[in-house]
Amino acid sequence: MSFSATILTLYPEMFPGPLGISLAGDALARGVWSLEAKNIRDHGLGRHRTVDDTPAGGGPGMVIRCDVLAAAIDANVAQDDPRPKLLMSPRGKPLTQSRVREFAAGPGIVIVCGRFEGVDERVIEARGLEEVSIGDYVLSGGEMAAMIVLDSCVRLLPGVMGKEASGTEESFETNRLEYPHYTRPREWEGRPIPDVLLSGNHAMIERWRRAESERITRERRPDLLER
Repeated sequence: MSFSATILTLYPEMFPGPLGISLAGDALARGVWSLEAKNIRDHGLGRHRTVDDTPAGGGPGMVIRCDVLAAAIDANVAQDDPRPKLLMSPRGKPLTQSRVREFAAGPGIVIVCGRFEGVDERVIEARGLEEVSIGDYVLSGGEMAAMIVLDSCVRLLPGVMGKEASGTEESFETNRLEYPHYTRPREWEGRPIPDVLLSGNHAMIERWRRAESERITRERRPDLLER
């Protein structure tokens, strides 16, 4: 069974977007994974399909109603659906490569894309939504974040990347940032490729790459070394 993604959004026309090209797009066309984007507004209230209301207790902005979002989830996700249900949220747990691997190894994911000031807390609790963050910053909505989650998962699916090692020898796979890469020409603007990479000695090359990975991680992300 292929990896299946269901997106609940106010802007389904944003999908597949970038996911429709390159590796992800090719895999989508080949049926390695599937994507459906469902419009939350289809379950909005009244003639104008209202999906939001003012925050209880006052404050700026609007909040997506619990009854509307619950109806959208229930209409598109079966109660026994084994896929994790995510809500893209800046207050969620940070997305990690290990969590991405868990998603990619499963049957797929359901992603709710928030908008406005947020989502009524009651639907998060009642429908078991797992809040996930892609970083310490705020976007206009969850759609771009959802694309990042999906791209990180799809590239790990069997048959998507050219070489299996491509998915394991990368930043964050071992709590280390990736070592530097070089290719032709051998020298460019007075900057040569390190001699060790041209030596043909694979043991030396491996040691150099490991040392460079440690160095870069120590300089840029020392927090990874503490994990």
